[in-house]
Amino acid sequence: MRALSAKELLETLQAAASWLDAHAEALNAINVFPVPDGDTGTNMSLTLRSTLEEASKVSPNGSLVPLPVLCQALAKGALMGARGNSGVILAQIIMGLARACQDKEELDAPTLAAALEEGLRLACQAIAQPREGTIITVLREAAQTARTLAEDGEEDLRLLFSRVAQAAKEAVEHTPELLPVLAEAGVVDAGGQGLWVILEAMARHLRGEELESPAVATRLQREWLAHAQELHATTPSLYGYCTEFLLQGEGLDVALIRSRLDALGDSVVVVGDVQMLRVHVHTDDPGAAISLGTRLGELLQVKVDNIRQQADRFLEWHQAFEAQASVVAVAFGQGLLRVFRSMGAKVVSGGPTMNPSVGQLLEAIESCPTDQVIVLPNDKNIIVAAHQASQLSPKEVAVVPTRTIPQGIAALLAFNPERGLKDNLQAMTEASQLVRTIEVTRAIRDTQIHGLQICQGDIVALIDGDLQVVAATPQQALCEALNILHGQEGLLTLYYGADITPQEAEALAEQLRKERPALQIEVVDGGQPHYYYIASLE
Repeated sequence: MRALSAKELLETLQAAASWLDAHAEALNAINVFPVPDGDTGTNMSLTLRSTLEEASKVSPNGSLVPLPVLCQALAKGALMGARGNSGVILAQIIMGLARACQDKEELDAPTLAAALEEGLRLACQAIAQPREGTIITVLREAAQTARTLAEDGEEDLRLLFSRVAQAAKEAVEHTPELLPVLAEAGVVDAGGQGLWVILEAMARHLRGEELESPAVATRLQREWLAHAQELHATTPSLYGYCTEFLLQGEGLDVALIRSRLDALGDSVVVVGDVQMLRVHVHTDDPGAAISLGTRLGELLQVKVDNIRQQADRFLEWHQAFEAQASVVAVAFGQGLLRVFRSMGAKVVSGGPTMNPSVGQLLEAIESCPTDQVIVLPNDKNIIVAAHQASQLSPKEVAVVPTRTIPQGIAALLAFNPERGLKDNLQAMTEASQLVRTIEVTRAIRDTQIHGLQICQGDIVALIDGDLQVVAATPQQALCEALNILHGQEGLLTLYYGADITPQEAEALAEQLRKERPALQIEVVDGGQPHYYYIASLE
């Protein structure tokens, strides 16, 4: 096989996406920090799925289209659906493919080499400080192998993909030698491993080998997407609100949930499995549908069309008077979402375990009423996606690289909508650097990091994103972190999570007031999942 047609390339990527779906949880499990974070496997899988969904619009049912047309669609889908750092880098690889194929009828060996090289160049541009021992290293080795083979006259794409995948695998195995934190944790780089999974799947598909069956959720997700498109293409519903969300839980009963939603409205779609469902309903009471979901599990990607339009109109009215700039902030947890909204920010729901896509961030930027917009990612895994979205917008957009929720709140307190972008950017950046962050959560696997031996289920505390405390209880973890920060005075804002009762939070605050009388303490219902406490120390 000397070249791939557009149809053959699409089929190969579809095989890779299915295999990536099957490996997503394994990739999530090798994140360096054993805490709920922007999961690499999930991010890469969702990014690749968005890539293929866009391609299906120009190539329905595998119909033939020119290679440049297909690749441009792939690139658009990847860019708009990119999630997390690993997803953004994967999107750059797809963009490199589109550029290399812009005047090609088929994908041959030299074109593949050019695509990987261009993807590497774009990926390095997308990251402020590219580091060795990451997916960048793996991509570089893959690109160099492809270029060497192409220049040596190798034309068989089956052999070429096999050799490139092997080079990627070997590069992954060496990542702990290049990045000490990987060696200490006893893992390889998850993003690099994800890239190997994709390349290996493509190689196996081209060799005609069987791949594991895709997860049921993947097949059902495709069915939901197709069904949802049909719903929106038909006569509008009699009900006023199109409500959609992703429901994550245990032992979810599809039939029971569907019957309860049928009582609330029409155009009901419920697909997935016992752990994750995609829900769609037209109803006059979106709150009832959302409440049903929250009783059964955790909601992700909630969207209520009319409510969001009304909120946008209110935001425009609120900010329009002499406003020069607007703020887009990423947050998770109902209480934290309320905090950012109350301060005038356009909020994108997302954070640990579910990073917002570039497309979602771009949509929020475009919905702001001003031509100048500042983005607060509030998570280290969202900063790269925020920069990508800022570059895609015709507006003047800047990113304050906030890595935690408290940094984002501190930055937003320094925001003045009547000032221009430059003045706000400086003031907000400086304010974000004056706050210290403590995050208390539970370890999701055994590991060793910074000399600490951590077992699955241990309570841990991160200080400014760095894991420094292992404790028996969330309260103890927070107190030990405060001791490390010498937190005897100043202002401590305690955002308690969904797993902490108001009584528990107030009891902890009262204990701290007795032990640290010079420390002013405020308690706020953050409602965030996974994190018992997020604390801001000023």
